[in-house]
Amino acid sequence: MHSTGKRSRFLFTVTCFGLAFLYIPMIMLIIYSFNYSKIVPVWGGFSTRWYGVLFQSEAIWTSVLLSLKIATVSATFATLLGTLAGLALVRFGSFKGRTLFTGMITAPLVMPEVITGLSLLLLFITLGDLIGWPGKRGFTTITIAHITFSMAYVAVIIQSRLVGMSQDLEEAAQDLGAKPFRVMVDITMPLIAPGMLAGWLLAFTLSLDDLIIATFVSGPGAVTMPMLIYSRVRLGLRPDINALATIIILVVATGVLLAGWIILRQQKRRELELAMSSEEV
Repeated sequence: MHSTGKRSRFLFTVTCFGLAFLYIPMIMLIIYSFNYSKIVPVWGGFSTRWYGVLFQSEAIWTSVLLSLKIATVSATFATLLGTLAGLALVRFGSFKGRTLFTGMITAPLVMPEVITGLSLLLLFITLGDLIGWPGKRGFTTITIAHITFSMAYVAVIIQSRLVGMSQDLEEAAQDLGAKPFRVMVDITMPLIAPGMLAGWLLAFTLSLDDLIIATFVSGPGAVTMPMLIYSRVRLGLRPDINALATIIILVVATGVLLAGWIILRQQKRRELELAMSSEEV
């Protein structure tokens, strides 16, 4: 009993240190975003001056809008393709080329981003020489690149969701005469909807955060938000970048809380429906 208490205190202490190491820098960044001084580490008094500078910067908001567009489109397509890949791996059983397909799905998870970015750059250059597409690198090439690696993460999430899910409802629907497509649309998709939402959010975050791959496959005039931040930080810390980072943190935190609330609500609804169906039986 005594050893159990010591183990619990140790785990609690380690967890607190880990969370502090992760969140204290974010809190400091938020505090310094309200610093009046141009020199970030020197506190010059509380002010919202740099938020005004931020909202007047056309270059920053152009890059933010581009990143949001890319993240939205790439996350949507990555979720669709990743869901189909996860369904194929779990529901289709053994098929010819399954091992190769599994390896190709999981390869982007462990492949260095530099290698992925370089290979995609060579692909786009080759396609441009052969068929004239893409004419220039920008929104389209970055979006395709983000779909390529994001769908692997979505496929893993959907696969893990399907593995732990009972097939009783799907089998019952098939016994009642439902065709496979209707079973997938009416039964399977609603059940894995929380996993799809989680996959979409993860793909959106990965796209919004990507710097290395976007640097390889972007062109003149296509500067994403991470690329802009990195280029400005290299010249020195700027308070308006702290303000932008603070807004991003607040938006992401709000999105995470909202997604968690939606997933929890759907889970409770599903548990209630299962309880009602068991009582009827």
